[in-house]
Amino acid sequence: MKIFPAIDIIDGCAVRLIQGDYDKKTVYSSSPVDVAKDFEKQGAGFLHTVDLDGAKDGSLSNFETVRQIAKKTDLFIEIGGGIRDEERIKKYLENGVSRVILGTAALNNPDFLKRAVDKYKEKIAVGIDAKDGFVAVNGWLDVSKKSGIEFCKEIEKIGVSTVIYTDISRDGAQKGTNLELYKQLKNELKMDIVASGGITFTDEIKKLSEMGLYGAILGKALYTKAIDLKEAILLAGEQI
Repeated sequence: MKIFPAIDIIDGCAVRLIQGDYDKKTVYSSSPVDVAKDFEKQGAGFLHTVDLDGAKDGSLSNFETVRQIAKKTDLFIEIGGGIRDEERIKKYLENGVSRVILGTAALNNPDFLKRAVDKYKEKIAVGIDAKDGFVAVNGWLDVSKKSGIEFCKEIEKIGVSTVIYTDISRDGAQKGTNLELYKQLKNELKMDIVASGGITFTDEIKKLSEMGLYGAILGKALYTKAIDLKEAILLAGEQI
């Protein structure tokens, strides 16, 4: 299983939110590039980034920060947050990003998602953020009437190969992740599944890896030192 340390960006800073609440923000670094380089030094080969400004208002104000991370590291970088047209997909992919994550646009515009997947194949992933089992959009500010698991099945039919599934109730709360949910997703889907939200304990990494998940995102647990990145990579079966 691949470990994706996470960098969420607001105003060019590396931050963490609690349950997607922009008012519950902790700034961990004014230099996301330095954070990424440190992750790489610890053995990471992958990075999950989210432009939280973009997710909220569709802006591209943190693009240069992401471009610099790609330029100054050799990490496989996936980026989400406010990506709602092909121009933005192209801009990221042409500037060193390996995979682009569609969220709100994937739900609201399935034709756009299909065109993107047909053209860019595995370079397109879908991020599903679920609140009480239903898909949340627009930076988690709005909750739709679409079941997260049903949406997974719909996008799998379209040809999406990777889904990043977040249980918002667990995200940033440091109370553990939703292992039963990921077991269900693994049983019902053939896509690569990335677990995201609330992974707090090293034994959870082991369990997710044993389930056969493709990847796991580590956020707050890394910043608070609850989990050691090198240990997580080894537990997941990745080589340093």
